[in-house]
Amino acid sequence: LIQRNCTEWGWSLPSPPYHSACQLEPLGSNNDTEAKARHFVTMKVLYTCGYSASMAALLLAVGIFSCFRKLHCTRNSIHIHFFTSFILRGTAVFIKDSVLFSDESIDHCTMSTVTCKAAITFFQYSVLANFYWLLVEGLYLQTLLLLTFTCDRSYTWGYILIGWGVPMVTVGVWVLTRLQYDNHGCWDDYSSLYWWVIKAPILLAIFVNFLIFLNVTRMLAQKIRCPDLSKTHKQQYMRLTKSTLLLIPLFGVHYVVFALFPRHVGVDARLYFELVLGSYQGFLVALLYCFLNGEVQAEIRRNWGKWQRSMESNVFNLATQDFTA
Repeated sequence: LIQRNCTEWGWSLPSPPYHSACQLEPLGSNNDTEAKARHFVTMKVLYTCGYSASMAALLLAVGIFSCFRKLHCTRNSIHIHFFTSFILRGTAVFIKDSVLFSDESIDHCTMSTVTCKAAITFFQYSVLANFYWLLVEGLYLQTLLLLTFTCDRSYTWGYILIGWGVPMVTVGVWVLTRLQYDNHGCWDDYSSLYWWVIKAPILLAIFVNFLIFLNVTRMLAQKIRCPDLSKTHKQQYMRLTKSTLLLIPLFGVHYVVFALFPRHVGVDARLYFELVLGSYQGFLVALLYCFLNGEVQAEIRRNWGKWQRSMESNVFNLATQDFTA
């Protein structure tokens, strides 16, 4: 709490000062402060490189899925939405950094502008959408296994409502709550009680995804042990599930672990996982779902061979025309 007293000489200075209340005062020596500053600068460079690499890979993957007609299906459509959520997340991080930390002379603790609140709101929406599209990936995988690789396109709009609609409703409730009850600062204080409006849906998505992970693993083990299942179907099950089964436990495990501890516990480890390692998640997703996908590789090779034959044919036609002339 910060207070001022009304005296006969006017208002007194805030007590304690804003920068002390926000714990921005250097608590150690100058060497410790400089070391921490260099540490955060290094971390920012690392996650900037990570998000840049991820966004470049994801944009290329979206282009591949969109350009090749043979790759147009419900599964790859869900992958495109999942990639887009990662692109939005990287964009939101860059916007947030440019708004909050572009000017070092600004006191970030007392900063409370519409621009910074909008940047934080967009960031929270992109993070929520990222987790919920991972949930959609898990739900779709489970649906395919239950329906024996038959897909109903009517589910697509339901997946879109889950992936984009639930985060929009959640963030809308959070914004209204902050405006009504806690409209202070830039809304980036994670110690606020209203932060649970964002945290609870994320934890719910991670928990449901973990249950899907266990259920899919159980179904996969049963189908592979089935003696009537052909070798081709076994390979299809393994190829389809390996990427999602890898991503479900990989994404959000650290979030659950750190969510059980106060914000001041394990700050360095939390920042490293959420910022540095988290920035390369998009690159890993593009690698697993697109670049290492056998179907995508075969389609690229087929179109590359087709393009080469077309070029050779054009060269041959030009040479023939020159010879005839």
